[in-house]
Amino acid sequence: MFRRLFDKRRRAPDAPVPPPAPTVPAGRQADALLRRLEWTVVRRLDGLLQGDYRTLFRGFGLDLADLREYRPGDDVRHIDWNVTARLQQPHVREFQEDREVAAWFLLDLSGSIDFGSGTVRKRDLLGDFTTVMAMLLTRYGNRVGAVLYGGAGQAAASVVPARAGRRHLLHLIDRMQATPAASPGETRLGDLLDHARAMARRRSVLFVVSDFISAPGWQAPLAMLARRHEVVAVRLVDPLEMALPDLGLVVLQDAETGEQLFVDTHDPAFRKRFADAAAARENELREGFARAGVDCLTLSTYARLDMALLQFARERRHRQGAPGARNAATARGAA
Repeated sequence: MFRRLFDKRRRAPDAPVPPPAPTVPAGRQADALLRRLEWTVVRRLDGLLQGDYRTLFRGFGLDLADLREYRPGDDVRHIDWNVTARLQQPHVREFQEDREVAAWFLLDLSGSIDFGSGTVRKRDLLGDFTTVMAMLLTRYGNRVGAVLYGGAGQAAASVVPARAGRRHLLHLIDRMQATPAASPGETRLGDLLDHARAMARRRSVLFVVSDFISAPGWQAPLAMLARRHEVVAVRLVDPLEMALPDLGLVVLQDAETGEQLFVDTHDPAFRKRFADAAAARENELREGFARAGVDCLTLSTYARLDMALLQFARERRHRQGAPGARNAATARGAA
C-alpha cells in the first residue's frame, strides 16, 4: 500500500498511466528458454559432453557380448561363477549396451531454492541445468521424466512421466515453471528419494538436483537409490551461503520456516562462526556423497553452466578410466 501511494505522489497529475505488461503464455516461455539455452549452452557442449554413438551415461542392455578375466575395479555382480569355477580364474560378463537411457530429474523446489545473492537464483540454475541435460538426452532418442518436490508442505510430489521428443520437453519445462513457491515447512529430501525409489522400477539415470539443505536422514535413501540406478547429485550453491560479508546489522530470514534472526555481520567472530559452520556442512555433504557412492556436480549461481558440465564430464571420464589405467600400470610393473 505504501509503495502504491508513493508512486502516485511522484507521478504528475496529467501523466498517462502506463499500460500493464503483456503476459506471455507458458508455452512461449518454455520455448524461449529452450531456444536461449540451445544457442548459449547446448551448442558448446554438443560433441564434447557426448558423441553421436555413446553417451557419457551408459545404457543398461541385457545381451551378453563377451567374457573376460576379472580386473580390480570391476563390478563383482558381473562375475560368471560357472566359468570361474571351470577355469579356476575369475571371469566377468560384458553386456551389449543399449543406446537408449531413461533419465529422471528429482527436482527439489523447496523454499531455499528461491535464494540468490545476484541476478541468478538457485531456482533459475535448476531450470537451466534440467533443460540443458534433458535437451542433450532427448535429441538422441532417450526418455526423460521428472519428480517435482515442493517441500514438506506439499501433499505429494508431482510426477512427469518419462518420454522422448521436443513436445514432451516443453511440457516438462512448463510443469517445472508452473510449480509455485513452496509453502512454509522443513524440507525432507528423504521423502523425495523414497518416492523416486518406489516409482523408478527399471534401472535409470537419476539426477538429484537440490541444494541439500534438508532435514537429516537423506543419506540412506540416496545410497539405496545408487544400488540400483546411476545417481548423480547436482548441488546448487550460492557464494553468500559460504561466507557473510560485512553488511552491519541485518535481519536474516529462513526461506522455509519463516524464522527471522537479527545479527551483526560487522562482528568478525560471528562471520568466522558462520564460515566454520558452512565448512563443517561441506565436509558432511562430501562424506555423505562418498558413503552413498554417487558423484556430485556442484553448480554455483556465479559460474558458467557449460564450463561446470565440461569439467564434471572430464572428471567422470577420468574416474571411469582409472581402473584400466591402474591395471595397465600393474601389468607393466609385473613385466
